[in-house]
Amino acid sequence: MYFKLAWRNIWRNPRRTAVILLAVVIGVWNMIFAGALMRGVEVGMIKNSIATLTGNIQIHRKGYRHDPVVENSITDPKEVEAAFEKILPPNAIWTSRVRVNAVASNARHSSGITLVGIHPAREAGVSFIGQAINQGRYLVPDDTYGIVIGRALLDRFETKIGHKLVLMSPTPDRDIASRAFRIVGTFRAEMQSTEKRFAFVTMPAAQQMLQLKNSVSEFSIVLPNSLDNSRLASALQSVLPSNYYEISTWRDLLPMLDAYLKLSDGFIYIWFVVIFIAMGFGIVNTTLMAVFERMREFGLLKALGMKPFWIIREVLTEAFLILLLGMAVGNILGFVSVLALSERGIDLSALAAGTEFAGMSRMLYPVIYAKDAITANLVVFVLGLLVCLYPAIKAARFTPVEALTQT
Repeated sequence: MYFKLAWRNIWRNPRRTAVILLAVVIGVWNMIFAGALMRGVEVGMIKNSIATLTGNIQIHRKGYRHDPVVENSITDPKEVEAAFEKILPPNAIWTSRVRVNAVASNARHSSGITLVGIHPAREAGVSFIGQAINQGRYLVPDDTYGIVIGRALLDRFETKIGHKLVLMSPTPDRDIASRAFRIVGTFRAEMQSTEKRFAFVTMPAAQQMLQLKNSVSEFSIVLPNSLDNSRLASALQSVLPSNYYEISTWRDLLPMLDAYLKLSDGFIYIWFVVIFIAMGFGIVNTTLMAVFERMREFGLLKALGMKPFWIIREVLTEAFLILLLGMAVGNILGFVSVLALSERGIDLSALAAGTEFAGMSRMLYPVIYAKDAITANLVVFVLGLLVCLYPAIKAARFTPVEALTQT
């Protein structure tokens, strides 16, 4: 009876009901869509950071992260590879690298860079470089003197593909190794700073130049999204000597990003509350107006013997139905909006300087998390009923005498 009566009551004044519904729909849509945009920023930052030579897990010799010099290289990479065969799942991808600070120069310019020695085929599946070549070609295993640099670095040095670049870096004997490489290709990255920072050569070329023999600087592992990085890192640490190896997840390697992600949930939920406050004023104001317009009705119901609690329940039932209908429409609009942008995304190239500073990708793809959608709907539903409680109590307090004074 309550639901049937409430459904008829809310459509007695369609215009007023439409105003409340519009407020609920816009509020829910805004929560879903804004939350998806914020999560899209997070996902883009994580993917971009992992692809930029970070991976899900990295293995270094102890002390390398604090002092990344060639003396802190891993001298027995076979030991780590044997541990991978025991621990890593079949769909995990890994590679080893030589990574050192170096100075690049040509006839006109010189600049500090990070020299990265890679296995071209393995690196293509682990980091961005395999799909980032925009001019020239990618490295091949027998490229003894080939080098791939970023487009921004190429422009900075005022050079072009086919020209030489001289690299200098310390060796384990504290001598300065120097070698000329020929530019075979350039790459594009999400951030221009990445293009200016990294230069890629083959692993044998880097090891020969730096007199490292078989030593490597690091191992990088990329895992499927469903796997727990911390648990796998602990498993690797249990089979590798902890006094020699240091195993780090991407959260350890990117503390600023980790801190941002921990704060992000709080920002999103605060935003949900802010949206609801704006929406709640409209709901409570319109509901209160409806209650005063129906004062004679509530007074008559009390005169006929209806208890105050029943009147409260009747008003809350009407609010319940309006909130339910508004939430359904708002969710549909929110999911459709996200679906419409999930393929082509939002191009932020016009804000490239700002996105690069924040570590964001130039393309933003909205992502809906189930917990965000559930939280948004719970906020609207629970707080919506709570704010409607005031008009409901107001209606229950009307007396038949007060109702008779209203025309």
